[in-house]
Amino acid sequence: MNKQEIYDYLKSENIWHEITEHEAVYNMQELESVELPYPEADGKNLFVRDDKKTNYYLITVKGDKRVDLKEFRRNHETRNLSFASADDLMNIMGLIPGAVSPLGILNDSELKVHFYIDKDFMKDSHLIGIHPNDNTATVWLKVEDLIDIIKEHGNAVEVTEF
Repeated sequence: MNKQEIYDYLKSENIWHEITEHEAVYNMQELESVELPYPEADGKNLFVRDDKKTNYYLITVKGDKRVDLKEFRRNHETRNLSFASADDLMNIMGLIPGAVSPLGILNDSELKVHFYIDKDFMKDSHLIGIHPNDNTATVWLKVEDLIDIIKEHGNAVEVTEF
């Protein structure tokens, strides 16, 4: 699904969302220069794989958090982890670096990606801001809706503490 297909999907499923269009951003530092309506709900996404290239994980945390992959590995009993390649990102989720998004999981036809989301998104507004598979916009959703979308697609979802 591309950006317009994501918008069409959200509308057709009657899922509440807001869209903030902006210049392309490739990392959290660049996003700081963009005026966002809910900056506290912005998500940071890490696409990682194990050392055998058999298990892929999308980790989404609040934008101001850091993820310790060694600690994640211990807590979730995975093999050694490292960032997945741009080729893996394109082949599995149809995304380019800088546009990584949980909505990219909708392009994962083989259901390879295990989705881990920061439980802190479940506090306060329950909002999350993510790219619509394109880094020129941010879509704001209720985090529960995002989890439901990914579960309905068939991928594993875990809400966890980071």
